[in-house]
Amino acid sequence: MKYILAFLLFSYSNVSAQSKDMMIRISEIEIDSNYLNEYNTILKEESRASVQLESGVIAIYPMYQKANPTQIRILEIYANREAYEAHLKTPHFQKYKTTTLKMVKSLKLIDMNNIDSETMVDIFRKIKQ
Repeated sequence: MKYILAFLLFSYSNVSAQSKDMMIRISEIEIDSNYLNEYNTILKEESRASVQLESGVIAIYPMYQKANPTQIRILEIYANREAYEAHLKTPHFQKYKTTTLKMVKSLKLIDMNNIDSETMVDIFRKIKQ
């Protein structure tokens, strides 16, 4: 029991330390409707590659507004600023950025802070079920 308690305390402090360094962003993107299907295909490819290939990418979760599919939102979570900077240099991100440039009508990057970092572990654990 003592070892379990020590492990839990270590895990909690590790998550807390990681969450302080995390970089969280919401990208608000408007896409030209003529390119919507092509853009979505490229974005899906890039977000999958980022999560699968980059240990510092915790989440890149693209979404669109039901009422207006050209309004894209991406929840981005990186382990830290360095992971984000490394992400920008990857071949898959560079391909995404250069091939979609003509498709994007507007882009707004909103940096965020988390309120309840402890629950984040539970959220991702639930998704795997």
